Amino acid sequence: MRLFHVHVSVDNLSQNIEFYSQLFGQPPAVEKADYAKWMLDDPRINFAISTRHTQLGVNHFGFQAENEQELAELKQRAQAAAGDAVLDQGATTCCYAKSDKHWTVDPSGFAWEHYLTMGEIKEFGVEANDSSVACCVPTVTSTKKPLSITIKAEANKCCSGNNPEKTSC
Repeated sequence: MRLFHVHVSVDNLSQNIEFYSQLFGQPPAVEKADYAKWMLDDPRINFAISTRHTQLGVNHFGFQAENEQELAELKQRAQAAAGDAVLDQGATTCCYAKSDKHWTVDPSGFAWEHYLTMGEIKEFGVEANDSSVACCVPTVTSTKKPLSITIKAEANKCCSGNNPEKTSC
């Protein structure tokens, strides 16, 4: 069964952790200095917040697959909905996890991430032996129908902590 995923950008992590912990009736399953994640069973959702992005509010939506078959099905659906406007990142590091993922966007420009988590990492978007990062939500340019979307990954700059301005993140 897939998990619905929402990532929200916040300005004050500790206040938001307190708020969402009360709202959800439980502390986060993962808590870092710049990130927190709740894995809720009712409703089934992977809800994450972070201070990594310049714009506050919904950062992106997604589905977390439980196996490779579900991820492949999600990719087929994304391609049926958006045609060539699917960014396949493959195996990557993002947030505090290793994942296999792809991205698309809806006609209004909201980013959708589909991914399969394969393990945890200690630093946001970076493995200890690999300084490459492909963690950011893709930059999106869209036009009105018919849907035409260009997706550009902001790899190697946004979420590594090496980008103090957090531009395009």
